[in-house]
Amino acid sequence: MLSKRAKYALNALVELARARGEGPLSAAIIAERAGVPRKFLEAILVELRNAGIVSSRKGRGGGHVLGKAPADVHMAEILRLFDGAIGLLPCVTHQFYARCEECRDEAVCGIRDVFMEVRQASVELLKKATLAEVLAREQRSRKRRS
Repeated sequence: MLSKRAKYALNALVELARARGEGPLSAAIIAERAGVPRKFLEAILVELRNAGIVSSRKGRGGGHVLGKAPADVHMAEILRLFDGAIGLLPCVTHQFYARCEECRDEAVCGIRDVFMEVRQASVELLKKATLAEVLAREQRSRKRRS
């Protein structure tokens, strides 16, 4: 399950992608549009800025903008930033690997093999799910509803 921080980060990033070209948005506007508590969002925006995903300027006319094109920001990157490993077991993760304590022989572990497939499919889907793709899905859904 996604943490609230990851979910709030995704919602805020979708709002920034949607507002691309409007100029910088204040944390208050992003929070209102994304339905995210402002204080919580401010800390999230700092992490996103430190990761190079969001850029920000202080002062008059300042605010936050995407630091990358929406097509270059994928959900896997955001989930790893806020929630760590995408794999459900520590022995199947790339960046956060740890051997399972109870495992006798990782090379032939059937459980690990199943969860490796789940992780690979999840990562593949999450990398395809860019902010641009999220916005395109919203647009397609709106067209189907009307």
